[in-house]
Amino acid sequence: MPTIALGVTGGIGAYKAVEVARGLQKAGHEVVVVMTEAARHFVGPLTFEAITRHPVITDQFAPGANADIAHIQLATDAALLLVAPATANCLGKMAHGIADDFLSSLYLATRAPVVVAPAMNTFMWEHDAVRRNLEVLRERGVRVVEPGEGFLACGWMGKGRLAEPDAIVAAVLDTLRKGASLAGRRFLVTAGPTFEDIDPVRYVGNRSSGRMGFAIAEEAAARGAEVTVVAGPVSVAPPPGVALVRVRGAVEMRDAVMARAKGQDVIVMAAAVADYRPERATEKIAKETQTLTLVLHRTPDILEGLGRERAEGRLPGTLLVGFAAETSEVVARAREKRRRKQVDLVVANDVSRSDAGFDVDANAVVLVAEDGEQELGLAPKREIARGIVDRIERLLGTRKE
Repeated sequence: MPTIALGVTGGIGAYKAVEVARGLQKAGHEVVVVMTEAARHFVGPLTFEAITRHPVITDQFAPGANADIAHIQLATDAALLLVAPATANCLGKMAHGIADDFLSSLYLATRAPVVVAPAMNTFMWEHDAVRRNLEVLRERGVRVVEPGEGFLACGWMGKGRLAEPDAIVAAVLDTLRKGASLAGRRFLVTAGPTFEDIDPVRYVGNRSSGRMGFAIAEEAAARGAEVTVVAGPVSVAPPPGVALVRVRGAVEMRDAVMARAKGQDVIVMAAAVADYRPERATEKIAKETQTLTLVLHRTPDILEGLGRERAEGRLPGTLLVGFAAETSEVVARAREKRRRKQVDLVVANDVSRSDAGFDVDANAVVLVAEDGEQELGLAPKREIARGIVDRIERLLGTRKE
């Protein structure tokens, strides 16, 4: 069974980490414990060594540790990094890339899934700095096991106590199950806007950043899928571990998608593709009149074309997912779009909101499928992506090929 790296930081909840380690062992996993200096004030390393039957790592510069570059070796070997308890200090270092001890260096070096179980005083948990750090980590795909409410070691009542060991172990096992659930599947994802040129200088575009499409691509890749992303002129960096195809306009995106559609298990059209494109002038249009009239032509509807290709038998077995970015009657229009374009799932989002949709880090969507609708409330786009891919997995498991 895979090895779990268990990071233990300096909080009273450290004693519960002993039961977490035991629970992971009962599930069949090897556990290697990494303790910060502060954690040793609450639980001794010998306790974890006796339970795990592995040496406990407490010092980045211990004699002999650098012979194998220990944090790099563990980063390679571990199937998952769990930090429980995760103090406010530890979360801050993870969010800002500070590597001043073994655990924080391990976090930067690993490419395995990461789960954190925060524990701290209620006021610390509610502090804006902690909330922002958690948002950063969630956006990167770190899973957060929320603390519980109750009597805290400081004498206060409120939220902040470490989640129960069984809940933490369950989150780890669930994360590991998802880690390979799409192995062997092929995903094609579109992301970002398209820019439709007016002349050699100007263009018509939209505010899509590419974050949502990239988050879906990253989530699918994290679950073992082979992912290709066709991206318009995005404003954010693409995720690692995916094949990237860059395009500019709607026609170019259509050509890139259709050339790669055959053999895909899932195609997710998350890009905000322009519905119209202007007649392109060969020279820059001079500023000579008070008004300017542009002649616009419909661009090809890529999602509709994919639905037609599948209906005619040229994309057998491919699951089709579209997006409906609307400003009114959002769900009703998504239902009609799913039916008309002959696709399996439409992700409906209200782009008139200032806190969700285009060019922001969060989203709130409704998943519209033949078997019902599911609302995913306001959350970082990586969490929304997780919910979308969960639904895709269920459709892959239930649909008749």
